[in-house]
Amino acid sequence: MSLSTQRVIIAGAAGRDFHDFNTYFRNNENFRVVAFTATQIPNIDGRRYPPELSGELYPEGIPIHAEDELEALIVEHNVDEVVFSYSDVSHEYVMHLASRVLAAGAGFRFLSPAQTMIKSVKPLVAVCAVRTGCGKSQTSRRILEILQKDLGFERVVAIRHPMPYGNLAAQAVQRFASYEDMDRHECTIEEREEYEPYVERGAVIYAGVDYEAILRQAEQEADVIIWDGGNNDVPFYKPDLHVVVTDPHRPGHELRYHPGETNLRMADVVVINKVDTADNAAVVTVQQNIRKVNPEAVIVKAASPIFVDDPMAIRGKKVLVVEDGPTLTHGEMAYGAGVVAAHYFDAAEIVDPRPFSVRSIAATYEKYPGTGAVLPAMGYGRSQMQDLEETINQAPVDMVIVATPIDLAKLIDIKLPNQRVRYELQEIGQPTLSGILADRFSS
Repeated sequence: MSLSTQRVIIAGAAGRDFHDFNTYFRNNENFRVVAFTATQIPNIDGRRYPPELSGELYPEGIPIHAEDELEALIVEHNVDEVVFSYSDVSHEYVMHLASRVLAAGAGFRFLSPAQTMIKSVKPLVAVCAVRTGCGKSQTSRRILEILQKDLGFERVVAIRHPMPYGNLAAQAVQRFASYEDMDRHECTIEEREEYEPYVERGAVIYAGVDYEAILRQAEQEADVIIWDGGNNDVPFYKPDLHVVVTDPHRPGHELRYHPGETNLRMADVVVINKVDTADNAAVVTVQQNIRKVNPEAVIVKAASPIFVDDPMAIRGKKVLVVEDGPTLTHGEMAYGAGVVAAHYFDAAEIVDPRPFSVRSIAATYEKYPGTGAVLPAMGYGRSQMQDLEETINQAPVDMVIVATPIDLAKLIDIKLPNQRVRYELQEIGQPTLSGILADRFSS
């Protein structure tokens, strides 16, 4: 390593950070990445980015430390700059972290999307958002349906933003076409929530760590590719159509969170979701903010109506509501579709699970005190899934309302009567995603 080589720490959360390294730093002799730091996701620090992925410049791999150690690492390694590489944090949060870095003696910067987006040889639609929990999943499912049924693409392949919680080398390229594939890869609840809807609809979905290798393999079996983004991150691939979802239940957040505002400014199409359950004034605020920063974007308004198998079974019952975990935690939502369903179908009471939550679930409430009287479906590994199961089964309720994107009862033993909430995207009026996709991708 020469004296001019820049010493770098990548601050991340086991996703964007690895992609930034792979695309910009891995074979770049002008930089030496001395460490990753990690936050947001449990149990991802204390590992190493393995030599199988880090390349010949890093024969021993790269250590992953907790973000709490950042200042000490800057001093220990005489670090020149820290690269910020994770998502769904407020602009204020980012600058507080930048202040810590600057005070410790290093510079602070971002890589631009242009430096890290990979170009596909196949048509590619990117689905992103301004916050976690806006409705990327149902938007992606709607786009999949349009591509398959309306436009006749026989081979639609999705690629999901990374969730590498296990063996990183083994997870470099993952392909999911069946439930057995998910079992073999020991997928967590969070992973299954994203993969199962594609498999159920006859599509293949990829994920992993090395996203250029993933793309090149996916291209071999794809007529068109959907990039299914995570949190509010920008795409890993250069899109031919960039769709970004907003949430009028959190008006103003589209301009206050990183890198969601970047997505909003880059978008070709902006979906204002949940207009059926949000205040009209909030919908107008979001629309005005879109027009302020991206006046050329096409705006699509949409609802996310909810469905349950037996609505009358909820009426008059004391219920425990289980919601999507990330939506409640770093998405900062106090409720989701499960609470909407409980009210809509006349539950007598929503029971607060905090008094009877156990171990890692109780710790989640301590870390995210803004979570409402609902249970986040945390499942980063078997131990946490067991904690979730125990918390649910000791709830003093008549029924459990499960509003996770997957059938949670397939993964844990829910002994109480339960109803699963499903939700899909429905465009309201015009323009529609179907028309936009037809204009862009019809031959």
